[in-house]
Amino acid sequence: MAAIDRTDPVIMGHLLAQHRELHDLLVEARGAFESPPREAELARGRLERLREHLARHFAQEEEGGFLEESLVRMPRLAAAARDVVAEHPVLLADLDRLLERLAARDIESDSWRQAGHDFEAFASRLLAHERNENAVVQDGYNEDLGLGD
Repeated sequence: MAAIDRTDPVIMGHLLAQHRELHDLLVEARGAFESPPREAELARGRLERLREHLARHFAQEEEGGFLEESLVRMPRLAAAARDVVAEHPVLLADLDRLLERLAARDIESDSWRQAGHDFEAFASRLLAHERNENAVVQDGYNEDLGLGD
């Protein structure tokens, strides 16, 4: 285990890998919305993969993980960490609503375009969430993760 004033490279590497995977899944899902409405099944599959990843990622955060380690180092971050965790069910519910909309077999062009806009809004909220999470972890480790935030 790293000293209290040093970054644990295993934890940082794991966090960066999870965030890279998350961004890859967002790019894949975005690409599906660039297809015609008849490809809704493809978009749904990609969104389901994204949801599974998010659910695992959020569960790890809630069970300890990166945020808890940051709080051990800097207890003053407790409110910010609680705010990050409180966003989890909201983000998952947003994604669930989008998945429900894509459950229809025949999606009209207007509905497909709206689903694409809703996905972009969701992606923006998720990326803001990740920036907030990164800020808590960076503050906790007093380390710039180099994530461009």
